[in-house]
Amino acid sequence: MRVLVTGAKGFVGRNLCESLKAIRDGKDRRPRYQALLPIEVWEYDRDSSPENLEVWCAQADFVFNLAGVNRPKDPSEFMEGNFGFASELLGLLERHGNRCPVMLASSAQASLEGRYAGSEYGRSKLAGENLLLEYSERTGARVLVYRFPNLYGKWCRPNYNSAVATFCHNVARGLPVRVDDSAVELELLHVDDLVSEMLEALLGNETCDADGLCHADPTDRATLGEIVALLESFRDSRATLDVPDQTEGSFSKKLHSTFLSYYEPGTLSYPLDPKSDERGSFAELLRTPDRGQVSVNVSKPGVTKGNHWHHLKWEKFLVVSGEASIRLRRVGLDEEGRPFPTVEYLVSGERPEVVEMAPGFTHCIENLSVERDLVTLMWANEPFDSEAPDTYYEEV
Repeated sequence: MRVLVTGAKGFVGRNLCESLKAIRDGKDRRPRYQALLPIEVWEYDRDSSPENLEVWCAQADFVFNLAGVNRPKDPSEFMEGNFGFASELLGLLERHGNRCPVMLASSAQASLEGRYAGSEYGRSKLAGENLLLEYSERTGARVLVYRFPNLYGKWCRPNYNSAVATFCHNVARGLPVRVDDSAVELELLHVDDLVSEMLEALLGNETCDADGLCHADPTDRATLGEIVALLESFRDSRATLDVPDQTEGSFSKKLHSTFLSYYEPGTLSYPLDPKSDERGSFAELLRTPDRGQVSVNVSKPGVTKGNHWHHLKWEKFLVVSGEASIRLRRVGLDEEGRPFPTVEYLVSGERPEVVEMAPGFTHCIENLSVERDLVTLMWANEPFDSEAPDTYYEEV
């Protein structure tokens, strides 16, 4: 399949083209997309050759028209950039008798309703829609009009036409965030969900409404104040170690991923706060409200740590470097009044093995080396609470 993408260097175009090329190059091997192979991706943008556009319009099997003007110096440029180019593109297709499907990136502003009633941008997008529909009636070509809500995601340009991109950029860089009305609510669509829908359209499975307009799901609604508050919590999570809500499909998960993409490459690391003594160190890595915490424990040669038990708390130990003896014993006495037997696990970073510290079992971990540090990844089912540590000393 030969796919022409106009506006290929823009926000949506770049995300779409990278996804198409991943399919083309065998990096995305999901079965449903193999029907598109072999695939050619033709990327057209403002600096591309008009001659190439002519050739591609003659040969394309599908056209994604993402080209357009969002922030012109003069409002008159809206019509030229959004209607004018679409007219040129459709003219080339018609001249060559190419009736391949054409997808048009329009906007919710094309409704010209409510706060969009006087939108010059919306008028230009509506004109482009009507042009495409007339072209379809005239030629019989399949056309798909998508009215986008507010889009966000990686590679979206800040300080341009996306409040989310600007907020992400500023919060990630410690710059002031200006919000004139925190109660303003946006309908938001993540670019990955849009690209997924566009790939479905390429397969002939587009999602269209009764009015003939197409759309991508799911969208979310959030106020400007809510968005900024979430972004600031993401920034602060480096210090609090809290993991934001990563529920599949949640707005928090998508916004968090988007936010991380706005950090400068040189600012993607941050220090932890290890608690150190002569025995080694202990550093918390992640904390979650309902999935516990993850920590890294370093024990010096010959050192034994632990010798305690818990009522409700339980843990998983995974030695990632070195060799250790992990010993556990049920707390209390058996029916004959004798201590319960001790169980020993000999573990090594060379042979990954998880040992669970069950409630009611006193436990310890000993570094068996006389030369090397022991490094253990530890997960606990609840974050440590100094007011209720649920930890009681008892020698194994």
